[in-house]
Amino acid sequence: MFKLSVISDEISQDFQRVVDVCKEYGVEQVEPRSVWDTPPQKLTDEQVAEMKRILSNAGMGVCAIASPFLKCDLGDETQYQEHLGILRRCIEIAHELDTKIIRGFTFWKTGPAKAVWQQIVDAFEEPIRICEQEDVYLGIENEASTHIATAAEAEALYAAIGSDRVQAIWDPANEVYAEDGELPFPDAFERMKPNLIHVHIKDAVRTPGAPDPARCVPVGIGGYIDYHAQFKALIEMGYEGACSLETHWRPKAQLDEDLLNRPGGSTFSEGGEYASRVCLENVREIIKIVS
Repeated sequence: MFKLSVISDEISQDFQRVVDVCKEYGVEQVEPRSVWDTPPQKLTDEQVAEMKRILSNAGMGVCAIASPFLKCDLGDETQYQEHLGILRRCIEIAHELDTKIIRGFTFWKTGPAKAVWQQIVDAFEEPIRICEQEDVYLGIENEASTHIATAAEAEALYAAIGSDRVQAIWDPANEVYAEDGELPFPDAFERMKPNLIHVHIKDAVRTPGAPDPARCVPVGIGGYIDYHAQFKALIEMGYEGACSLETHWRPKAQLDEDLLNRPGGSTFSEGGEYASRVCLENVREIIKIVS
């Protein structure tokens, strides 16, 4: 059975508050993103030690580090080297917090992925070498703002890279936001299953012709993503990793595009605790029904 987790800043920037809320809902793990208004790669050793203390006191763990690795411009060597530094620092934190998964991406989208395909593939050579040395894994998330936006593109990327150090983070809602996205379940999920290392949970609906055609909603009410069938499929395949709630829905107003693409900080977290509580209630109810 998979474990429940929450991406930390979807609840609060206060890590103690994040852990307290998780304990209320029986959530066993946390996926740190921004903590105390600090992105993961800039957390100090002292901050990481405090996170470790809080987790230990609660009997909880960390499932992955939600880094922004390779959310940068493809072909910009300065940015690329900076992001290799982000990877190395997040690996240090991962070792300290006892996880082997670092989340990553595939550069900001500037056009069709096929136009820069080999350049994307080649860019993973050094990260793979680092991950092999450090015995960690890159969980790559396909996202509409990046070159690899869909499950179909991600499936092809994993095959082209051909390393077990680069695996899939599956987020069904990202397929809703992607221009060429497929039906998230079962179609896109079947593409991701062979490489699956980690799962994000958020819900979204698409309204063609609207100013913002895709928008996030509380998990389980969107209807387009069949979370009952999705959770059941994860259980049946024997997936024992984590499913991290990445709420993204806010009760008063939708998060703007910049915050969706670059989540983090107190502005992003505002209203997140209430929204995450609603989603956690819904997720627990769905899991109770299907398990």
